[in-house]
Amino acid sequence: MTDFAALFGRRPTVDVGAAGRVNLIGEHTDYNGGFVLPTAIPQRTRVRLAPRDDATVRLASTNLGATIETYILGQETPVRKRTAPGVEHPAPAWIDYVQGVTRFAAEAGHRLGGFDALISSTVPIGSGLSSSAALEVGVMRALDEAFRLGLDPIQMAQIGRRAENDFVGAQTGIMDQMAASLADLGTALFLDTRSLAWERVPLPAGAELIVIDSGVAHDHSAGDYNTRRAECERAAGMLGVEQLRDVSPGELSRVDALPEPLNRRARHVVTEDARVLEAVEVMRRGDLDRLGELFRASHASMRDDYAVSVHAVDRLVDLAGQEPDVYGARLTGGGFGGSIVALARAGRAGAAAERLARRYAESTGNTPTVLVPPA
Repeated sequence: MTDFAALFGRRPTVDVGAAGRVNLIGEHTDYNGGFVLPTAIPQRTRVRLAPRDDATVRLASTNLGATIETYILGQETPVRKRTAPGVEHPAPAWIDYVQGVTRFAAEAGHRLGGFDALISSTVPIGSGLSSSAALEVGVMRALDEAFRLGLDPIQMAQIGRRAENDFVGAQTGIMDQMAASLADLGTALFLDTRSLAWERVPLPAGAELIVIDSGVAHDHSAGDYNTRRAECERAAGMLGVEQLRDVSPGELSRVDALPEPLNRRARHVVTEDARVLEAVEVMRRGDLDRLGELFRASHASMRDDYAVSVHAVDRLVDLAGQEPDVYGARLTGGGFGGSIVALARAGRAGAAAERLARRYAESTGNTPTVLVPPA
C-alpha cells in the first residue's frame, strides 16, 4: 500500500473509514420517502488525512495509482465540466465526490482548512454496494475529526447525499449515506428515509448472507437512474401525493390506472415499501422461508415493474434460486448491473457462493466476485 508520508512528506493525523453496504430489501424507495433495510459489508473505504495551513486540498487514491489531484477550497469544480465544450467524461471523477463534500460542508457553516488525504478502498466500484457513499462518509469522518466539526452521523450522511445529488448529479436517496454512517455487520439498519428514524434489527441467527458482484458495472450518474426518479415524481403528481410513500397497497387500483410505464414504476415502490415492513417482522421472528420469498418478489418487481435489472443479473438470481441452501436472492443496489444479495442457510453460504459463481461464469462468460462471505 502507498505510504502517506512518502506521498505527502509527513504523517497523517487522522485515519478513519466507512463501510460499503448491501441493501437487503427496499430498492428505489429512499428517494420516494419510503423504507429501506441495508446492512454493512466487510469491504471499507479508508481515509488518511492531515490538515494543511492553507486552502489547498491534495488527494490521492491507492486504487488509482496514487496520483495527486489538487483543488482549492471554495473553487470546487466537477472534473467532468473541465473538458472542452461538447466533451464530457462518461462518469464522474472520484475526486468529484470529495469536492462535493467539502463544498456542502462549507455551505452548512462548517469551517474547513486545506488538507492532504490518501484514499484506499476495498468496496468495488459500480457493484451496487455504495462505494461512493463510503467515500463521502469516510471523508466526512476524517474532516470531522481533523477540524473538530462536531457532526453527528445523520449530518454527515446529509452532506454526503448533497454531494452525490447536487455536485456529482446522481439523484439518489439518502439510504447509502445513512448506511455508510450507521450500519454495522451484525444488524440491518431499518430506516424511514422521510423522518430519518432508524433502528438496528439483528440478522437472523439461522442464515448468512451471500453477496456476489455480477461483473457488470453500473453508473448512478447515468441517465437511466435519474429517469426512474423523474418517473416516480410524475406518478406521485398524478396520484395527488407528495411522494409515492404516501400511497398504500390498498390503493393499487389507482396506481394501475396510471399510464405506462408510470403505473409499473409506482407499483414497484408501493409494493417494495410493504415488503420492507414485512421483512422487518419476519426477521424478528426468524421466518427465513418467508424472508426468502420477499427477496424473490423484490427482484421480480425490480425486473418487471421498475426495469432496472439486466440479463446477467437475472441469470445470477435464477441460478441462486436453484441452490438448495439459498432461501432467496435479488438484485441489490440501483440496478443496471451490480451485485446480488442472497439469503443462505447458516454454515452453507461459502460453499453455495462458490458453486453459484462458478455456474454463472460458465453460463455467461462474465467474471463474478464473491464479496460476502469473504474468502
